[in-house]
Amino acid sequence: MKQLSIVIAAAALLASVASQPAPAQGMVSAKARALHERVLTLDTHLDTTAKMDDPNWSVMDRHPVSDSQVDFPRMREGGLDGGFWVIYTGQQGRTAEDYRVARDNGLKRLINIRKMIAAHPEFELALTADDARRIAAAGKSVAFISMENASPLTTDPVSLLRFYYSQGLRMLSLVHTSNNEFADSANTPPEWQGMSPAGRELVVEANRLGIVIDQSHASDAVFDQMLELSKAPIILSHSGAADVYDHPRNIDDARLKRLAAKGGVIQMNALGAYLIDTGETPAVRAELRTAMAKFASMPTGPERDRAVAAARAEVFKRNNAKEATLDDYLRHVDHVLKLIGPDHVGFGADWDGGGGVIGLEDITSLPKITQWLLDKGYTEQQIANI
Repeated sequence: MKQLSIVIAAAALLASVASQPAPAQGMVSAKARALHERVLTLDTHLDTTAKMDDPNWSVMDRHPVSDSQVDFPRMREGGLDGGFWVIYTGQQGRTAEDYRVARDNGLKRLINIRKMIAAHPEFELALTADDARRIAAAGKSVAFISMENASPLTTDPVSLLRFYYSQGLRMLSLVHTSNNEFADSANTPPEWQGMSPAGRELVVEANRLGIVIDQSHASDAVFDQMLELSKAPIILSHSGAADVYDHPRNIDDARLKRLAAKGGVIQMNALGAYLIDTGETPAVRAELRTAMAKFASMPTGPERDRAVAAARAEVFKRNNAKEATLDDYLRHVDHVLKLIGPDHVGFGADWDGGGGVIGLEDITSLPKITQWLLDKGYTEQQIANI
């Protein structure tokens, strides 16, 4: 457990060997590229597993940004050594049938991740921090497995968690955007006033097994209770700073300081609506879905990318909404680094789960962050810790 907490703390410097212009920070230097070659680089929240439900989608193909933000060719180009591939289940109802569907969805996502690793020798399953270092040193992609929303465990929580652990699960979050049988969500009125008894039992069992506890998407009360109950440091796999933008999914400075005091880490999310007030109302999102549906049958490629970007920009302009930028993202990163230091900050940008901003559209843009860290005066060791 200690080893895995170390790799998460050191994991997610998002950098690369590609040289691209950074509008706000200038060109990526040779120094930044060389630095990336010397540090392990992981992201703690890769939602790209959802793409694997499509039998025609392959992680080994290079995809346009409009299709996905992560694939193996762009991992190489963007210098991403790997990360946590997410078993995500959206919270539906809470009937016995809903829980059966959630259970089956979780197993399907687990199988897809294991199939990816088995089919492509470029990937290797990681279970410990030492595994991650060894796999990256061998030139392979580090594949950890995490679960976002514990709904697939509801029918038999402890036994199913033990099964997932045996299959490689090393990170667990209890809840997503709605309350469930384990905990309250940050996005809905409280039901359990934090964690339920079943949620507490999962935390205890995760500690015993060696599974990192992830607070992202849970309420502040859940954060307080997790921090108190867990015998190991907890993380926030993809969250932001509430004192920069007050959103329920973000965490306030007082809690961030308590997180750091107990050895925890926040991984910085790049989902625009959590970074700034975009004005992206439910009506705007519905209009976006309608606009994007027009491109479903269009061949992938630069032409489609340009058409999608233009249509999205038009919807935002028509509704006086705006999109977050790399500068907005780095404002959150800067605040948290100054508050709790590089030992307690990493990156989990929520790729293919809504993450990405103008200037940081996919993982090929990651060198800009390394350059920014260098420009801010962080040392190589501090950047390695990030």
